Amino acid sequence: MLARTIGDRIGEGKASSNLGNTLKVLQRFDEAVVCCQRHLDIAREQRDKVGEARALYNIGNVLHTKGKQKLWGCPQDPGDIPPDVRDTLQRATQFYEMNLSLISELGDRAAQGRAFGNLGNTHYLLGNFVEAIKFHRKRLSIAKEFGDKAAERRAYSNLGNAHIFLGQFNAAAEYYRKTLQLSHQLKDQVMEAQACYSLGNTYTLLQEYIRAIEFHLKHLVIAQQLSDRVGEGRACWSLGNAYVSQGKHQQALHYAQKHLEISTEIGDRNGELTARMNVEQLMLALGMSKVDLSRSGSLQFEAQEQGARPKFNKSSKKNIELWKCSSEKKLGRDPSDEDCFFDLLSKFQSSRMDDQRCNLNEQQVWEKGKTASSRGSLVDNVKESCSNVSSSQTEELFDLIASSQSRRLDDQRASVGNLPGLKITHNNLSHLCGETDAKEPGDDFFNMLVKCQSSRIDDQRCSPPDLGPKAPTVPDEDFFSLIQRVQAKRMDEQRVFLPTNEPDEASSDAATPPSGDSS
Repeated sequence: MLARTIGDRIGEGKASSNLGNTLKVLQRFDEAVVCCQRHLDIAREQRDKVGEARALYNIGNVLHTKGKQKLWGCPQDPGDIPPDVRDTLQRATQFYEMNLSLISELGDRAAQGRAFGNLGNTHYLLGNFVEAIKFHRKRLSIAKEFGDKAAERRAYSNLGNAHIFLGQFNAAAEYYRKTLQLSHQLKDQVMEAQACYSLGNTYTLLQEYIRAIEFHLKHLVIAQQLSDRVGEGRACWSLGNAYVSQGKHQQALHYAQKHLEISTEIGDRNGELTARMNVEQLMLALGMSKVDLSRSGSLQFEAQEQGARPKFNKSSKKNIELWKCSSEKKLGRDPSDEDCFFDLLSKFQSSRMDDQRCNLNEQQVWEKGKTASSRGSLVDNVKESCSNVSSSQTEELFDLIASSQSRRLDDQRASVGNLPGLKITHNNLSHLCGETDAKEPGDDFFNMLVKCQSSRIDDQRCSPPDLGPKAPTVPDEDFFSLIQRVQAKRMDEQRVFLPTNEPDEASSDAATPPSGDSS
């Protein structure tokens, strides 16, 4: 508004572009495109080549982010994306290419590097992996030219992802190794952990399980250092799969249990179901029952040797001994004695809630228990006190609690007459209706109602559902989804149609396609 007031067209264009970038962050993509397009129009009107290049770049970013968000979580195979998403991403490439052409004329090499990187990312989302590799290599070259280690690391990581989809796992592993080296040089633990995660899964695809375990253990250590529980869970999941592939079911069970514990803790329902299934299958393979599993405790394996700290292994043996000791003591008791023991335990614990309870006239019962002769056992004293409480006293206890608590509830009730808002009576209703039909209030009434109720509606709005805990040590596009998408096409190519029961007819003019519905 200030730029318009003073007639600063260049400033108005820049402000529009800033609005567009802010709206993009707010995920209001259509409005963001309008603001960035206004910047582009003004820049072309003023023959501002630098501003025009920046506007083209910003529009491409908005469209790329919009397409990526729509594509997030889609189960389609690589490149098999919805038409509207494909159209959005193709428009993004067009704006990136226009930006690249213009900055090449201006000789801005740094901007060219950013354009190459964004073109590579967009072609990757479109499933054009060969094109993506071409642009990421150009991005890598410019990053090396400027000594931009962070950009170089991103290029290596993107090249690794693209080679995974082409089935070139050895090349992908080499790029991920370079990513790991640069992350270590930059002292970026998060990126270092992501590189270890990617390397572990790549070596799993190459069936080099010893090296896969090595990198998954490194990922686990960093995830623990950064308190990334989601990352720890993924590392345990990966380690379990690698040990199963080696036939080491005992170690696999250890990490499957850890995965189950972490998934339950963070509320990852899918992870919990997967881990539970893995634990059950491994127990079946080892011939173990749940009792055997609870008594044996968790073992400590290679993770300790690599520095991964166990979180729940230290007291397993002590807990088992305590459980055995308490069980042996209880075995010789009469069932009634055992019931009294638990009555005593509940009485001791209930003292924590005494602040919310009312005083009862049962002092003589407790005094008798306190002053009992020390010759009898503690259980016998409690048993005697329990027998002295009659059923009538119990009924009085519940009546007293009910009456006491009901008064507290009544104190918290609100009077309907004191509620804020519009109070409608016969007098003001007729005034609001005006000369309209007596059966329906007029527009003034509804306008007033909206004004009065709008704040209440806003108070009842809820935030969007949480997408789940973040996993900083796991790449944005989880490697397991990459593997599933890579393997999906291979599985489909190996499917065959079942033969039909009807004999082939040689005289048929047109070949009948095989039926996929045969039983």
